Amino acid sequence: MAVSDLLYGVYERQLLGSLDRTRIPRHVGVMLDGNRRWAAEQGKSTAHGHQAGADKIEDFLGWCDEVGVEVVTLWLLSTDNLARPADELEPLLRIIEETVTDLASHGTWRLHPVGALDLLPATTAEILKAAADSTRNRDGLLVNVAVGYGGRQEVVDAVRALLSDAASRGLSMDELASAVDVDHIAEHLYTAGQPDPDLVIRTSGEQRLSGFLLWQSAHSEFYFCEAYWPDFRKVDFLRALRSYGARGRRFGS
Repeated sequence: MAVSDLLYGVYERQLLGSLDRTRIPRHVGVMLDGNRRWAAEQGKSTAHGHQAGADKIEDFLGWCDEVGVEVVTLWLLSTDNLARPADELEPLLRIIEETVTDLASHGTWRLHPVGALDLLPATTAEILKAAADSTRNRDGLLVNVAVGYGGRQEVVDAVRALLSDAASRGLSMDELASAVDVDHIAEHLYTAGQPDPDLVIRTSGEQRLSGFLLWQSAHSEFYFCEAYWPDFRKVDFLRALRSYGARGRRFGS
């Protein structure tokens, strides 16, 4: 074993041991950013970068299991990404399909599609739905797979669902307008019934939200990591948890 590997292992154990286990986030959202730039710097194809990023996901979920995270939301494909050229989008969709199928076969994780499935190719949508159906009764880590996801689109879909529900119950627009509140909208989000994310991690050095969990992240803590997603290590994750645990959360106050 190389000296660097030995030192890395010691540092990793120190970080893990120093975590305050009473301040572990219940829900972690992750913006898996930097796959394309990582591939370009490696002199590899974009598809190679996306595959490298996909290969990191199972490790990451294992780290979340280890520390007791209950919910993870992985942003794999935005609604904006659906407009990418076919020669980039189609290989990415195949990688996502294979990744979701592999995660569903893990045996403990529950998968939940998060996004506008009607905007996706039929095959991709069917695989996401099948993964959710086959893992529905598991009691392990809940993994939201955000594919074809956009924060503004989610709010639009939630309002549409709210209006449709009101119409089915015979409510007038005046009755709905006088009764609707933030909880009613939250009940129609893709993540309805789940805790909002306590911590949102974005890799690749970018420091913006880009519409990720736009409604749910109102009181989230954010952690921006310089590493591209394929290079994201367990120590990077533990540093994010350490940073989160050291913060005094004010929830908007």
